[in-house]
Amino acid sequence: MKILHVIPSISPLRGGPSLAILEMVKALNQLDVLAEIVTTNDHGSDLLDVPLNQLVDYQEAPVYFFSRFSPPIHSIREFAYSGSLTSWLWKNIHDYDLLHIHAIFSYPSTIAMVIARHHRIPYIVRPLGQLCTWSLQQSARKKQAYLQLIERENLYRSSALHFTSVQEQNEAEILELDCPSFILPHGITIPPTLNDIQQQQAHQSLRQQLQLPSDEPILLFLSRLHAKKGLDYLLPALGQLKGQRFTFLLAGSGELAYEAEISQLIKAAGLDGRVHRLGLVAGEMKQLLLKGSDLFVLTSYSENFGVAVLEAIAAGLPVVVTFGVALAEVVKEESVGFVAELEVESIATAIRQGLANPTKRREMSARARALARRDYAWDSIAQRLCQIYKRILNQPTLSSYSKVESKDIVAS
Repeated sequence: MKILHVIPSISPLRGGPSLAILEMVKALNQLDVLAEIVTTNDHGSDLLDVPLNQLVDYQEAPVYFFSRFSPPIHSIREFAYSGSLTSWLWKNIHDYDLLHIHAIFSYPSTIAMVIARHHRIPYIVRPLGQLCTWSLQQSARKKQAYLQLIERENLYRSSALHFTSVQEQNEAEILELDCPSFILPHGITIPPTLNDIQQQQAHQSLRQQLQLPSDEPILLFLSRLHAKKGLDYLLPALGQLKGQRFTFLLAGSGELAYEAEISQLIKAAGLDGRVHRLGLVAGEMKQLLLKGSDLFVLTSYSENFGVAVLEAIAAGLPVVVTFGVALAEVVKEESVGFVAELEVESIATAIRQGLANPTKRREMSARARALARRDYAWDSIAQRLCQIYKRILNQPTLSSYSKVESKDIVAS
């Protein structure tokens, strides 16, 4: 079984989806699946320095990169047009049994659906939260027009929609797309469990690197810097904790205009001197942040899943999230963190509670690691996805391009 994954970008600047697809493909290739990725060399306002038009090993995953059209106009650049990607798909699509397309409202994903329909190759679409209410409200007129003129038919003709949470699936139902769907969460590579001595060493090492007192409480934000992440609520909430001892680590990067806006929010909240801006982090430093911090915070308006939250949970780091994050219900039910309304006072209260009780944080940490191992290990997620692929390919109606009969394809 040969599966082609199509996504506009796997730049680390694009956040969780880039990490997720690389790990997904690597996990699938450990099974009886040959999975490859086709994408552009997008890297925000720049381009990735990678070989083009050939299969390369990129972070241990097989990837074809193609050149992205890069005009100075931001909205056109973000559409990620690629003529060479289009030509390659027309020529090579019959080499694959099924396409797994990640994202909508973007040229590579749209053209992949169009070409798959033309050649009668079945495809699955993972919308990446773009069908959620908050997302559809951004540039609403453009998206509504795009959906009605192009994308609705593409989605209807898909073999299934792949949602990563119940919340994402429920929010998409208002569009009445009338196509099968299934819910399958992202997976996570489970990090080694640290004993008490190793955990203490991580705590001390992080504070030494940042030149902080050895007992300084650390709050961690580790995500793409974007307006939907709710920093306009989180930073004022931290400003209300003036009597509380903490340092806030802001790890991530975004558009320069938004980073300047964050600077103003930090100043307005009176947080100068309490915020360390680390930029984009990866590798050993990222792992040290997850192991050595005391609380992870993500107060988003909307997250169809929340890969960064799952990374924190897998590392045993208690989290503070808002109800807009799809994993909020899991956090609440499994007692691995605190859930707040998207309100300054509610967020401040949740963080205050998290900092106040080290014993409770240690208990949450143990539950968090157990939860990640039980429900989100990539080998288990990949096996379930492989079964979904087989189920779709075994549907005899697909050869005549009819819809599969069941309303939902259950990912069990």
